[in-house]
Amino acid sequence: MKPVIGGWSLRRRVITLLTVVGLLLIALASAEAAMAARNRTQIDAVLNETGPLRVQSQELLNALLDQETAIRGFAVSGNLADLRPYQEGLDQEKSVIAAMRTLLDDYPQIGQELRVVEETTAQWRQTVAEPVIATTEQSGTRAGQALITEQARQQFDNVRSAVSDLQEEILAAREQAATNVRTSSNVLVVLLIVAALVVAATGALLLLSLDRMVIRPLIGLADQVREVAEGDYQHGIATSGPPEFIRLGEDVDAMRQKIAADLAEVRAARERIEWVNSQLQKQAEELTRSNRDLEQFAYVASHDLQEPLRKVASFCQLLQRRYAGQLDERADQYIAFAVDGAQRMQRLINDLLAFSRIGRLTTGFVEVDLNKVMSDVAGQTEAARQYADAELTWSDLPVISGEEPLLTNLLANLVSNSVKFRRPDVPSKVHISARLVGAEWEISCQDNGIGIEPEFADKIFVIFQRLHSKDAYPGTGIGLAIVKKIVEYHGGRVWVDTDVPEGTAIRFTLPALPQDVEAVAAADSPEPPPALAAGDTSPSNEMPAALAEQSGGSDRPDQAGESLESGRTGEMRETVG
Repeated sequence: MKPVIGGWSLRRRVITLLTVVGLLLIALASAEAAMAARNRTQIDAVLNETGPLRVQSQELLNALLDQETAIRGFAVSGNLADLRPYQEGLDQEKSVIAAMRTLLDDYPQIGQELRVVEETTAQWRQTVAEPVIATTEQSGTRAGQALITEQARQQFDNVRSAVSDLQEEILAAREQAATNVRTSSNVLVVLLIVAALVVAATGALLLLSLDRMVIRPLIGLADQVREVAEGDYQHGIATSGPPEFIRLGEDVDAMRQKIAADLAEVRAARERIEWVNSQLQKQAEELTRSNRDLEQFAYVASHDLQEPLRKVASFCQLLQRRYAGQLDERADQYIAFAVDGAQRMQRLINDLLAFSRIGRLTTGFVEVDLNKVMSDVAGQTEAARQYADAELTWSDLPVISGEEPLLTNLLANLVSNSVKFRRPDVPSKVHISARLVGAEWEISCQDNGIGIEPEFADKIFVIFQRLHSKDAYPGTGIGLAIVKKIVEYHGGRVWVDTDVPEGTAIRFTLPALPQDVEAVAAADSPEPPPALAAGDTSPSNEMPAALAEQSGGSDRPDQAGESLESGRTGEMRETVG
């Protein structure tokens, strides 16, 4: 039977309770704020008014005593220097009275007592102090001492009494202010206690309400859902409590019915998925085994073919040397074809062997200075660069983690490729540079050669892919495939940058050392050091502007590591020609 939904919703009940409690707390907060402001004012009166008034009343009494003492001393000695305390006390009296008047706006009675002190002091000064000073100056000390009588002493006692009354009035005002502070503090504490009780009562009421209207219905619903989850999909779900919970129970029951209807389909689909996963796992294992077999085949084939090829090449070269000129021209041409084919096959097998060894034979990663590597590359490619009248330069290169032989091969292939694919009658220029991009070094090899069309940018990294005939540009077509495999083995990627004004730019990334990333992050705009001549320490001013602005490596359709020896140069310039 469907439960009847009625009564206040849980949302409405909670909002009503929180509204009532909120209004009550706002009222208490307002009263506490008013009482706190009053308490702050009263504390300010104690600290900044009555307190300073007590201190100033004592300073006033001290100033008057200094004046009276100075008058007596002057009457005895007749020395004008003894009147200096009198004048200083008079100045201090005026200063203290002026300071006290600024604090008496809320204390009229203290102001009245202060006026009495001023009048009494003025009368003593007029009847005693000034006559003694004048008489002593005119008639001498004996005459001056004669004026200091018992009546004069009585007049100064009146001054003392007036100051004492002033101090008593100030003390009374301070005690009253302190009493007010205590009273307002007690009221503030009471208000805080009331607020805490309201919050505690609200929390208790809310806890009981939640237990009755939320927790118990939820527990009942959870028990029924648990029965369904354990497999009893025919168990109907009924709930009680607020209207929201009743609707939730209906939705859960509808979901149970749909789950029961779809369960058979889910089980069938799971069986199909498990079967597909098992097939995929088998295919993955087969692919791994196939790749391993292919690598082993490439290694064995290239290694085992070396001996028969060396024999063929050796005997063909013997035929060429021994019978050169003894046979007809066509026979010499056939022998030359055989020698050339054997040599090209040897180069192809060597490159295939090198390709298969990448990542299989490893010496472990160490920190490699690419500047040193470029110096080695410069020496390796010197012969090829002399033949092509090529110029090789590089900016300051980083230290990275990798295998130095593989990195040497990588940069040597790129430099040799750039030298090989040069434009006729244009001196070849190759520049290697690096910049930090995020947590990777982006290293570029750029030249001013023949360039490459964008549609062939990906094709050149495929093994045995060539864009030119072997007569135009010799090679096996494995060089850039080796470059790509070395870069990916070191955790980077390689691509052709087609947005260069001339030539080709091949760029690749290598993970940077953590200290390099931190150092560059701390610098605002680090400037690359100037190019230096190979074997020299002076900056190179011969770097072409186009190459200095580009930081990338040019792409070549073929690997130049075959016919040209790999070479590289670091943060320096090396010109060969």
